[in-house]
Amino acid sequence: MVGHISDFGLAKILSTDRLNYSANKSSSLGLRGTIGYTPPEYGMGSELSIKGDVYSYGILLLEMFTGKRPTDERFKEGLSLHNFVKVAFPERVIEILDPILVQEKVKQGTLKGKFLGDDRHFQCLISIFEIGLTCSAELPSERMHMSDVVTKLSFVRDKLRPTRLRREVLLNQQVIIYSYP
Repeated sequence: MVGHISDFGLAKILSTDRLNYSANKSSSLGLRGTIGYTPPEYGMGSELSIKGDVYSYGILLLEMFTGKRPTDERFKEGLSLHNFVKVAFPERVIEILDPILVQEKVKQGTLKGKFLGDDRHFQCLISIFEIGLTCSAELPSERMHMSDVVTKLSFVRDKLRPTRLRREVLLNQQVIIYSYP
């Protein structure tokens, strides 16, 4: 597995560093943040904000599940990682999914067709791509709040672990049963 780093917390880090320069003003540093992860509004001189961090997180999520960097050569002339995923969403996400993520299903022979609507894993992938797309929306007002991201990702996690949850429920029931003779 390859670790990925993005610009999370950039708004907080740079807005507290007022000794050298003001984060709310233009500087000789040019764009604030890493190319590809920087939200569009930062390029237009907007103030750093938590919504910018949400954008960076969305791009990172899309990168992890497509295996494509936002600075990939194919993303030129108006095409971006966000748009690349948006065009394929939801019917063709299997075509843009990083092949490493589905190699086990390929080995098992359970990866069939272009749309696997009934497959629990595929539905979770759709949810993750949707979160990534919403977080990386062009307008800050259209981006999710991080608390909503956590809630949705927790739901995906729980959906992928139904046997673990059932086991925990059964264990809790046994504790209750044995608690009262």
